Amino acid sequence: MKIILAAPRGFCAGVNMAIESLNLTLQKFGPPVYVYHEIVHNQYVVNSFREKGAIFVDSVDEVPDSSVLLFSAHGVSPEIRNAAKRRNLHSLDATCPLVTKVHLEAIKYAKAGHTIILIGHDGHDEVIGTMGEAPHAIVLVEDEQDVDRLEFTDDTQLAYLTQTTLSVDDANRIIQRLRERFPNIVSPPKEDICYATQNRQEAVRILAKEADVILVLGSQNSSNSQRLRELAAEDGKPAYLIDGPQDLDLNTLSHAERVLITAGASAPESVVQETIDALVNRFDATVDVASIREESVQFPLPKPLRAFAAEAESGV
Repeated sequence: MKIILAAPRGFCAGVNMAIESLNLTLQKFGPPVYVYHEIVHNQYVVNSFREKGAIFVDSVDEVPDSSVLLFSAHGVSPEIRNAAKRRNLHSLDATCPLVTKVHLEAIKYAKAGHTIILIGHDGHDEVIGTMGEAPHAIVLVEDEQDVDRLEFTDDTQLAYLTQTTLSVDDANRIIQRLRERFPNIVSPPKEDICYATQNRQEAVRILAKEADVILVLGSQNSSNSQRLRELAAEDGKPAYLIDGPQDLDLNTLSHAERVLITAGASAPESVVQETIDALVNRFDATVDVASIREESVQFPLPKPLRAFAAEAESGV
């Protein structure tokens, strides 16, 4: 067996920033540290932080007054920020800057009088946060059929935004339909789908053609990981989304000569290596790294953590 190890894969800059933020918050304040929703959508990461004293909540009401609360990488609505202030919580914000960009675009278009069509997945944490910025002005669509059902008056000013972790191909199809139906619709000068999502999808699109089976490391509630699995399966080849080797029946790979392994933007490299080790041990597999694109993006920590991070790094 030959393993084709896709690059880039795994953690993006936003996930790295969010995870480092939670680690530093635990070091600075000590447990418990409350986190609004999962810090990132990965069970391995979430469980690791639970063991360190992080408590993940779905409501600000679950957080005791005056406690430390970290907002996750997916962002939150103004309603959640205001609820945290009312509870006198010490809030820290680990929202990915690319998600913040979409929030700011929503605010800008709403203030300008536009009705905003948000392309995304209903119920996703990022979508909930974005819609909370201007709930009176945002309509959610998930596919072309949703676009076909839209009805606006001729004088309605329209703009569209997208969730950052969508399939590029799916988003483009929906955008094309929007432009066909509403030729005057406007959008931000720079697209919203994040660089890491696009790069990982590009690598799978290119490399899946060389593989018999595709393994995507990531959790089931990870949007970008799900998109990788769907993209990998488009040619009809077996593609599995797994949290780690414990989720895989190795017998299903007994006839595979070439296995592509990649990882969603919230999946740690450790689970990738565990999966590789399982295939090496079982099938005496060899590994070839296939690098499609280099990444060097880094995002700064939340301001309240930067000085502490510098002190920790210098050993003060």
